[in-house]
Amino acid sequence: MLMIQPHVEFEDVPITSETVDLSNCDREPIHVPGCIQPHGVLLALQEPSFTIVQVSQNTQEWFGVPPEELLDRPLSYLLSEEEIYRIQRCLAEDFEHVNPLQVSVNTPSGALAEPLGTKFVAYCIVHRVSDEIVILEIEFAQNTSVQEDITYFDFYRQVKAPITQLQKTTTLDELCVQLVTSVRHITGFDRVMIYRFAISGAGEVIAEARHPDLESLLGLHYPASDIPQQARQLYALNHLRLVPDTQYVPVALLPTLNPIAQSPLDLSWSVLRSVSPVHIEYLHNMEVGSSMSISLLREGQLWGLIACHHRKPKLVPYFLRTICEFIGQMAAFELIDKIDSQDRDYKIELNALKTEFFNSISQQTDVLSALTQSPTALLNLVGATGVAIALEGKFVLFGQTPSLKQLQPLLDDHLAPQLEVKNIIQTVCLAQDYPAAAAYSDVASGMLAMMVSRDQNFYILWFRSEVNQTITWGGNPNKPVIVEDNGEVRLSPRKSFSAWQETVRHTALPWKTCEREAALELQSAIINVALRHAAELAKLNAELKRSNVDLDAFAYVASHDLKEPLRGIHNYSSFLMEDYGEMLDVQGVSKLRTLTHLTRRMELLIDSLLHYSRLGRAELASDSIDLNRLGQEAVELFKITTGDALEITINPLPTIQGDRAQINELLTNLVSNAIKYNDSPIKKIEIGCLEPNIVREQRLKHPHLNLQTNSQIIYVRDNGIGIEALHFDDVFRIFSRLHVRNAYGGGNGAGLTIAQKIVRRHGGEIWVDSSLGQGSTFYFTLGEKSFKKWT
Repeated sequence: MLMIQPHVEFEDVPITSETVDLSNCDREPIHVPGCIQPHGVLLALQEPSFTIVQVSQNTQEWFGVPPEELLDRPLSYLLSEEEIYRIQRCLAEDFEHVNPLQVSVNTPSGALAEPLGTKFVAYCIVHRVSDEIVILEIEFAQNTSVQEDITYFDFYRQVKAPITQLQKTTTLDELCVQLVTSVRHITGFDRVMIYRFAISGAGEVIAEARHPDLESLLGLHYPASDIPQQARQLYALNHLRLVPDTQYVPVALLPTLNPIAQSPLDLSWSVLRSVSPVHIEYLHNMEVGSSMSISLLREGQLWGLIACHHRKPKLVPYFLRTICEFIGQMAAFELIDKIDSQDRDYKIELNALKTEFFNSISQQTDVLSALTQSPTALLNLVGATGVAIALEGKFVLFGQTPSLKQLQPLLDDHLAPQLEVKNIIQTVCLAQDYPAAAAYSDVASGMLAMMVSRDQNFYILWFRSEVNQTITWGGNPNKPVIVEDNGEVRLSPRKSFSAWQETVRHTALPWKTCEREAALELQSAIINVALRHAAELAKLNAELKRSNVDLDAFAYVASHDLKEPLRGIHNYSSFLMEDYGEMLDVQGVSKLRTLTHLTRRMELLIDSLLHYSRLGRAELASDSIDLNRLGQEAVELFKITTGDALEITINPLPTIQGDRAQINELLTNLVSNAIKYNDSPIKKIEIGCLEPNIVREQRLKHPHLNLQTNSQIIYVRDNGIGIEALHFDDVFRIFSRLHVRNAYGGGNGAGLTIAQKIVRRHGGEIWVDSSLGQGSTFYFTLGEKSFKKWT
């Protein structure tokens, strides 16, 4: 497999044979070369006066006028007012006056050309760079005699037959063969190819028409670095590119910087723009004397090129180039139809599947259940071999997928940050973008991933298994590094284009456009269902909120009102024992004492209920709380009552934002609980904060909890009696005790319930891990907004 080395910035790292990589080509500023090819003249004009502010330095050769003499002159110095008006109409986007314009350029009086007043037949190509700058390119005919304008009928006759032949083709292969045949017939190039781009930017020759003496390049692949990213972008802008002579000497612009913009002139749209020296070297290595390329666009994206090569210099007249460009545009429409027809049966099947699947989803109240009730449909929706659904930290897997331990870092470290920016991510070589994926490329070489909901951490990841391929490259795709005499290091285009085979691993079959669209439609369907359910839940939540307010009010009133009669029962029981104790037998006195004890216990339960209800009604304060200091205060408090039989260790804790009184009660309750349920001679308690790698383990162990990757988890660990796993939820229920009433110092069973309410009011989670007889560890987090900094 062709491995691309990590990206290296020129500004920060010295360029050596170790640091040069294929991405260097992607950063070459080919849109501002500062020079043009010599078969034409470029003028940069300032609007609205059309004053010449920048000019190519070959005007002496074509006009007999030094470039310095043209600077700061009006365009009327070279063209008539009528032709200038036509250019202005073209810039106004009047489609009756479009590029190119055939004009006559007059040799100015006093010029060095002989005879004076000679007229040059030329084609004018004009475009606007900015509000003030217009570029005018003048490309000259192959002879200096004045020619008549090419008429519509000339153009029609030239394009009618090729277009008709293209329309008669029935498959993509037939279309491409007919296209290269027609373009070669029109232009006379030695070789004409269709070069199709893959998603990765690599290319393949899928059709070819050539001179019999030339070796065939059909079926050969070429790496993405042969046509770098910024070159592909320019091909999408300029639909035709010509290099009449690969041995040309570039013509510089005068002055070097455009005086209006005070920067190099942007030649992105220029037809005369000089070619990258690396590309020229590449063409020389292929023994190409001239080249022309015509862009093939599909839905606005560069799908491929019609690449034309000739062994000798060849200047194709602008008229023929316009015909070729038009044929390329017409072929692109046919291209879309042929590609669509190739997948027509598959799309029909896919549409039927989508309709049934989406209808099923829309009728469900639980989106996750809807997605998982038909795993086969979810896989077939995009032609995947495996799928992973991530929702609130929990994964559901079907088919062939990476393991849970592999999926979590893939999502957290690689996908989630990208899906914050992109709607969907697709790759056929996951290991190239995320090297750790090489370990499971057998099940996940290809991946299609999308985010459904950020708030719920809801993602769907589809996978495709590895498909080993043997690719025949046009020469070794690894560009050699050349060290110049001056020590400069650069990448050099390869010199050999002989077939070079390579076995490509960690790669899956490409995702089809219709499959990607199906994934996006599923996303929309889920969001629509979620929005409908959200409206229903909002209504239920409003009712629940009212109910909770009523319940809190009821608990408060009931608790407050119950205390008065309860206090009366307690008091009268005490009076009976004091006043009539001698008249009662032992059994009667015992019953009165039991009644007094029960009223006291009932009062404690009511106090706990009252306190619990107040927690829900009280406003939370927002204090800066140093947990280290708060923990130390708890240690000092319990040391007084427990003495040397207690050892409490406090590891470094963060500073948080929250309600100081409630957080103090939370810590106190957890430490008190650890001391109470502990029969060891030395009661050992540890308070600390988990390391990030342990946080990830807790996320995997407790997927039902809403734990984020960056959650800070506080723990209180003891060496007490422990808890059986089946009681982990019971310990947080109010008034729930796992032991007889008076065991382990008694208590009313509300401490952990209150701790849970405090944690949840701070937006966090609380849970316990324990083994009977081996101690317990209570964990809690207070939500992302609570944590401020580490002390």
